[in-house]
Amino acid sequence: MLHSKEGQKIPNVTFNVREGDTWKQVTTENLFTGKTVILFALPGAFTPTCSSTHLPRYNELAGVFKDNGVDDIICLSVNDTFVMNSWKADQDAENIHFLPDGNGDFSNGMGMLVDKNELGFGKRSWRYSMLVKDGVIEKMFIEPEEPGDPFQVSDADTMLNYINADAKQPARVTVFSKPGCPHCARAHRLLSDNSIKFENIELGSHGISYSSLQAVTGRGTTPQIFINGELVGGADDLETYFAS
Repeated sequence: MLHSKEGQKIPNVTFNVREGDTWKQVTTENLFTGKTVILFALPGAFTPTCSSTHLPRYNELAGVFKDNGVDDIICLSVNDTFVMNSWKADQDAENIHFLPDGNGDFSNGMGMLVDKNELGFGKRSWRYSMLVKDGVIEKMFIEPEEPGDPFQVSDADTMLNYINADAKQPARVTVFSKPGCPHCARAHRLLSDNSIKFENIELGSHGISYSSLQAVTGRGTTPQIFINGELVGGADDLETYFAS
């Protein structure tokens, strides 16, 4: 059985991390003392749910968490530091602190180290999130003990709702663009000038084609911009959107 450790101090652990060409030892005291920290733990780097949903949403909401008193957001997995560093670069998750629990010491101390032998993973962390204040766990969201990899309560939105249910969330913006497109560059500048972060989906990469663009937007020109699921249109439409 997996048990909440709310009200308890986090385990005292030293992590071996690689920064550039240098090995460095980081302790839980370094990471948590005198700070308000969100830690979310997951089964493995580069795995589907972790890469598509769990990690990206925490990265998206990092600014909102900061505005609501959170000093740092830590992503922990029982992987080595090279894997975690590569995953951070692949995800472009500049707002998240990646922490390799390579030996599983922290996960074991939390009572969250589980067998994933059926997948060939060996010992891994169960999926959970927690809010830690000055090294003491205030709140934990532990996924239910069900087969597979449940993902119901450890997400970023659940954590934000706990911290501040009325927090204003950033707009979700997606831009379909193509290399060398001056109107796409103009749209990117408009969004950046208005301090809006956006997802850029570039035609020609990862199998994205004009057929994909037309299937999603019904149009064949770039850029095409979506804000909170609604199609705004091209760069001229975006200028009108901001003007209004």
